[in-house]
Amino acid sequence: MNALRLTGVVLIVLGLAGFFTGGFSFTKETTQAKLGPLELTVKDRQTVNVPQWLSLGAIALGAVVLVLGFRKP
Repeated sequence: MNALRLTGVVLIVLGLAGFFTGGFSFTKETTQAKLGPLELTVKDRQTVNVPQWLSLGAIALGAVVLVLGFRKP
């Protein structure tokens, strides 16, 4: 499988994942205060939303790249 086909498949898979999940979240740990040997940390959960138009665009671009990967030079 050449690089163009692989790129097309990856774009389609990422687009589908973004479309069906709607985004992803992660936990970020930050230090709020340091008092000598004591340290106060806070875990903050952040969510990143993936717009549906971006997911659909990735699927469409992946399909185009995949078709171009099957063309003969």
